[in-house]
Amino acid sequence: MSDYIYPNNTPIVLLNCEDAFKDLTEKEKCYAHYLSKACWYGGLIVLLQTSVESPLIYTLLHKLFRLQSVSELKEIALNDCEFTEDEFTAFLIYASGIFSNMGNYKGMGDSKFIPNLPEEKFKKLLLASKFAKEDPTHLDRLLSSCLESIYSLKDSLCRLGFPSNGITTYFSKNISKEDDEIVKNFMKEKGIEAWNTRLFKVTDEIGKSCYEIRLASVLQTDRDILCEDNMNGHKFIITRGDYSKLLAIVNHYLAIAKEYAANENEIKMIENYIHSFKTGSLDAHKNGSRYWIKDKGPAIESYIGFIENYRDPAGMRAEFEGFVAMVNRKMSAKFTDLVNSAESFLPLLPWPSAYEKNKFLRPDFTSLDVLSFASSGVPAGICIPNYNEIKEKDGFKNVSLGNVLSVKPTEPPNYLSKADQDIILQYVNLAFEVNVGLHELLGHGSGKLFKKEKDGSLNFDASNVLNFETNKQVSSWYDDGETYDSVFGSTGSSYEECRAECVALYLADVPEILKIFGYEGEEAEVIVYTLWLAMLLSGIEGLQMYNPKTESWLQAHSQARYVILQVLLECGEDFVKVEKVDGTDGNPNLLLTMDRSKIASIGKPAIGKFLGKLQLYRSTADITSAKEMYDKYSAVKSGTKYPFLDYREIVMARKKPRKLFVQTNTFEEDGKINLKNYEPSAEGMIQSWVERFQEENVDDILEELWAKDKNHFS
Repeated sequence: MSDYIYPNNTPIVLLNCEDAFKDLTEKEKCYAHYLSKACWYGGLIVLLQTSVESPLIYTLLHKLFRLQSVSELKEIALNDCEFTEDEFTAFLIYASGIFSNMGNYKGMGDSKFIPNLPEEKFKKLLLASKFAKEDPTHLDRLLSSCLESIYSLKDSLCRLGFPSNGITTYFSKNISKEDDEIVKNFMKEKGIEAWNTRLFKVTDEIGKSCYEIRLASVLQTDRDILCEDNMNGHKFIITRGDYSKLLAIVNHYLAIAKEYAANENEIKMIENYIHSFKTGSLDAHKNGSRYWIKDKGPAIESYIGFIENYRDPAGMRAEFEGFVAMVNRKMSAKFTDLVNSAESFLPLLPWPSAYEKNKFLRPDFTSLDVLSFASSGVPAGICIPNYNEIKEKDGFKNVSLGNVLSVKPTEPPNYLSKADQDIILQYVNLAFEVNVGLHELLGHGSGKLFKKEKDGSLNFDASNVLNFETNKQVSSWYDDGETYDSVFGSTGSSYEECRAECVALYLADVPEILKIFGYEGEEAEVIVYTLWLAMLLSGIEGLQMYNPKTESWLQAHSQARYVILQVLLECGEDFVKVEKVDGTDGNPNLLLTMDRSKIASIGKPAIGKFLGKLQLYRSTADITSAKEMYDKYSAVKSGTKYPFLDYREIVMARKKPRKLFVQTNTFEEDGKINLKNYEPSAEGMIQSWVERFQEENVDDILEELWAKDKNHFS
């Protein structure tokens, strides 16, 4: 059960951006404020994208804490409900987990979490609350609809995934992998991308089964069908209106933010976003993204929409995400220098020039202090937009989230010697900054996809470009209508993260790159060692995100780093070793060691060979070879030289809770925008969420949207 709770010692930290916000002009503060409101209201969509019960759990807790302070509830819990101090803390930690993950599945790992207190006490506190006294019927309705789901650890409910072995709200419960393939072929044929859609198998007006592709939009068709088609004996309809009322609020605040935009690019960007969210047009969002790319070096950086497809079991549909951040110009100077030198570093990557983009479109690369990040988690860096055709033809932007990166570890990591622990504590944040820079810019920003265009032409010289593994002509590519996500599917996200991480490892020892970040000589060597060691350590810790029952990985980055660990263990020469040892506490432990003198001679060539294959299969749409290789390194087994399935038990016994971020709020007072910080605690987390949504009755909207959806999943 410990795998499915947030322990009471879960660290909660403030995502501090006060200094950066103070430096904004009043106009910029207004722009940031209204963009933030758009992001936060849109972020509530994630609740509906996570699980059937998530919007109800959120509503239950949000109403509870809006009507009664934490201190008042604590008094009731201890005096009237027989809570211990630890049980009340567990209640607050559970609420903090719901708010920061936007649902009851972890944003990092996609596994379910439940309250660490008895169900009867959870219910007893709610029934003794002010919420129960003021609106008992409403509370009873919420509890009867979600209490069982809150606590259920039925195996199929323990993780996100296809309905056969997990839960998802991207599909109705009657969708199988075979159905997904049928719809994928239809969408390819019709040139439809899935980013802002969900898929339901429904019954039409004459009782025939059909596939409904539902677009997210303000406009609602109420079963008036935008498009109706038949293909290969199957019926398809396209409707819209998903998340309508929440997107209407998003557009309301985007329209106000537009009044404070700094330039024409920002105005056009917002206008296209509004059109996209109103109509469901993905093309409009792509156009907005193009204007966003053109908006170079803004004081306020923001992106919003259906962005990351990690949680869709098919790897195509995207979670809503919105962020607003202030540019840290001093920190950004390093990344600008990296961008300016990028074209001299790309030829160092282990693939022929034909496998690189025809032209490197220099992106904006900035260090940002996050003001608001509304999604299921807060990353350390981003390379967006995720539309590959825009990345190749129009460009992209990289952002490093400085106030996320700057949060220092508070205790030494597991599985390392004392000397290596000290190095990690001192240097890991500095090394991670280098990693993020290389991962986002030269990882996600590199590599060409070979494609057939609409007119039948190829975007590469097929007569001269060789498969550099076989030395034969390239014989596979992406057909018109295919994308990386549609071809690589559920493998795609982790595979691409692995490629970007390998690029970071491969280029980390380049002196000119290290010099850009201010490191030379002995200090540069320590940074390289720390970056490699931290990657391998993440590969071990990532076993927390592996589910042995389903033999599946629950988190893309964790799988990617585990794969890298396997590649480097395989290269031998005692470069990397993982040993089972006795811990100082008398319990089994692991010891990870890496011979720093062999990074250049053993480690880098091994990563280079593997990275070349990753790019080769990606460029040529060779999902068969890619999956065969990637699945081999992803396997977690017993009875081998390194029995990681057995090691996982040690990792689970010694795992440390991931930190949760408390984010600030902005408020308009007397015509000015003010920033409010909160205490880095469960109480501060809860207060921030209670104060975040004041103008709209989002709880009622969420319940209404839940009622519309529930029959598809129950």
